[in-house]
Amino acid sequence: MLDRSDVGNRYDEVWRISEPYMRARKNDVHIPLSYAYARKLLVHYPDADEDIVSLAIILHDIGWYAIDMKDIIEKGFGPNMMQSDVRFLHESEGVRMSREVLEQADWPESVIVAVGEIIDGHDTRPYPRSLNDRIVRDADKLWRYTTTGVAVACDWFKMTPRQYASRLTNQLAVLETEAGRLMAEEALGETRAALMLDLI
Repeated sequence: MLDRSDVGNRYDEVWRISEPYMRARKNDVHIPLSYAYARKLLVHYPDADEDIVSLAIILHDIGWYAIDMKDIIEKGFGPNMMQSDVRFLHESEGVRMSREVLEQADWPESVIVAVGEIIDGHDTRPYPRSLNDRIVRDADKLWRYTTTGVAVACDWFKMTPRQYASRLTNQLAVLETEAGRLMAEEALGETRAALMLDLI
């Protein structure tokens, strides 16, 4: 994945402040992996706003911290999961909490509002609002295609790694960018090989 030296410590204060909120739903794994994908996608889409994309991907799922883990698993991954109450709640809590984090880290109001607009509905909105939103939505999904993502998420969905990888193949079409689709296909190929999914 991408080395963080390209941005130095520009976002380090946001990482530090939000770190306690990343202890829910494996976000301490999901968010760093998704952040790395966001940084890779930014290279392909130079018209996107680096700060808004980077901050939104760091903060997009911290709202899960406000929700009971049992509810997350039972309601957040079941039938109609993308329209479940907990999905909407994690988005609204994420907007609220991201504002607190970004204010504490002294980011300007314009950035706080733009980040909140992406977080609001990032799972439940059917369409992206901007290029920045498209990149965040893809980065949020791309980690699933990695070996780590399959290992974590297959348990959430009560599937074997092979079953979950098949599900991911069917979801390639929901990625918003061409670069994101190519990254997903590459990662899934590596995951299939690493987990020997042609055999087990």
